[in-house]
Formats: sequence, structure tokens, C-alpha cells
Amino acid sequence: MTSDVKTMPEQIKKVADRFGCKEVTFVGDRGMIKSSVIDQLKEHENFHFITALTTPQIETLLKKGTIQLSLFDNDVVEVSDQEVRLRYVLRRNPHRAREVAQVRQQKKAAIERLVEKKNLYLREHPQAHVDAAHREVSTRIEKLKLHAWLSVASSERTLTLVVSEECLTEESKLDGCYVIKTDLEIEVASTQLIHERYKDLAQVEWAFRTSKTFELEMRPINVRKASRTRGHIFVVMLAYMIEKELRNLWRGIDLKVQEAINELSTLCLTEICDNGVGVCNVIPAPRESVKRLLDQANVTMPAVLPGKGIVVATRKKLPENRQSQ
Repeated sequence: MTSDVKTMPEQIKKVADRFGCKEVTFVGDRGMIKSSVIDQLKEHENFHFITALTTPQIETLLKKGTIQLSLFDNDVVEVSDQEVRLRYVLRRNPHRAREVAQVRQQKKAAIERLVEKKNLYLREHPQAHVDAAHREVSTRIEKLKLHAWLSVASSERTLTLVVSEECLTEESKLDGCYVIKTDLEIEVASTQLIHERYKDLAQVEWAFRTSKTFELEMRPINVRKASRTRGHIFVVMLAYMIEKELRNLWRGIDLKVQEAINELSTLCLTEICDNGVGVCNVIPAPRESVKRLLDQANVTMPAVLPGKGIVVATRKKLPENRQSQ
């Protein structure tokens, strides 16, 4: 299977040619726009990119002096490197910094529980080997990627954790920090615009996540023709656009789209019959929660619907009808 890194630039070129785009900016995360992709984009004069740097790449810029740790703040800051004609947008997200620190402490707490468990086992089993317990704790520390500042020591059949505060400070200096890289000129895109376009990737991820849920169900399907595959995905994307529009309309209501649709399913009608034949359908006034959803979506329900006496077999009732026949 060909990776996205190799196929994406060529596919973007096809889309650009199809729609007559003169300038195309490729926005992707760290795993998508790598050095090889950037080299391919440079082959096209009007292709540009917006991406983010990995932690090792940020540390390299810090060592070179291109950026300084003091520049990371809640506000967006830009640094230009004229030598390589690149712009770097820096920011420290305080919420993300707290999350990273919390996860780090949760991992440390897990190691502490393991050490307590091993110490108890060593006390209750005099023949148990301390080296084996020491090795197991060290392996867990390595697996959780805490070895840069956390280690385990043993003394008189007792394990203890050793924290290097200096290494911990070094490890946590980039918590919540990120750097966005682009080759766009300042006249084309401002610092804030670069930052906003990269953050818009979250909406793309949300779209893919939504399209794979039970609401839209863009799942692997077995088809024989490419046109049927495109048709399936086209219908799913139309459904996603409807879901997105409903989410915008119901933004002020504390309900997910699926929850709101479930609420709307309580809408009903009353059939009025004449000698057993349906004449018309009257829609009762919806309850307040349903009315609010309809009002937010600018939908006005008719008071009466004509009745044609046609019975529609739903998917659930269809097998029953077949059996009765």
C-alpha cells in the first residue's frame, strides 16, 4: 500500500488542475507533511505548506538559536528565518501544558503502585530475587517513557524511585509548546491566519471521525465498481454536510446532533379517517424541547398534511408483511 506521504502532492495537483487553482497551500500535521513531502511541493512553483514541528525539531531550533524558549507564551509569536525562507509561529497552550503534566504524574503514580506491589512481594517471599523486581520496574519506566527523569534503586531488598529534578525540568520545558512552520510570505498570510488555518485541522479530524460513526457509517464496503464506491462516499459526505449544518444551527442547545435527532423522532401525527379511509393527517403541537429544535433550524411544521391512504412498509415491518403474504 502506498503511503499518504508519497501520494498526497500528486493528488493535490490533480485537484488544483481540475478546479483551475493557481495557488495551493497544503495544510497537514507533523506526520503528513514531512521533509520528503516538502521537497515534492517545492517542485511546483505555486504550492505551499503549513505544518507543525516535532519536539526534536523544536529542540534543534532552540540549540541553533533560531527561536528562544522565552518566546513561547499564550499569545502567538512569529519568528522568520530568512536564510531558509521559512516562518515559524510559536505558542504555548496552557491547557495542553497542564494536561501533559497531569499525564506525566499519572504515569509516575502507576510506577509507584508497581513499586509498592513489588516491595510487598519481596517482604512476603524471602527467596524472591530483587534483581527481577528491579528489572520489571525499569522496563515499565522505559515503556512509559519516563526514563529521562525517573529511575529505580534497590537497597536491602527494598525498591525506591529516584526523581532527577533537573532532568524533569528539562523534560517539561516544552509542555504545551508547539511551532507551526510555513513558506508562505507575510503579504499572503498573516501570523494569526497561519495559526488559525493549522488549528482548522481539528475540524478535518472531526469530519473523518463523524463519518465513521454509527450516524453516517462510512465503513469498508465490498463493491465491484469504482463508481459505486464514489457514490457511497458522496452520499456520506452529503450526510456530513447536513450534520455540520445542524450542528451550527443547534449550537446554542446543549445537545449533540444525534441526541437532537432522537428528540425529533418523537414528532407524530394524527390520522383522520372517513369510513376507514384516511382523509388527512393533523400534526399536534410539538412539545417545548422539539419546538425549540425546529425554531433553531428555521423549520415551520404544517398544521395539516393530506392523506392519500398509502401504506408505506418500513424496513422493520417489511419481513412481517412478506410472511403474511
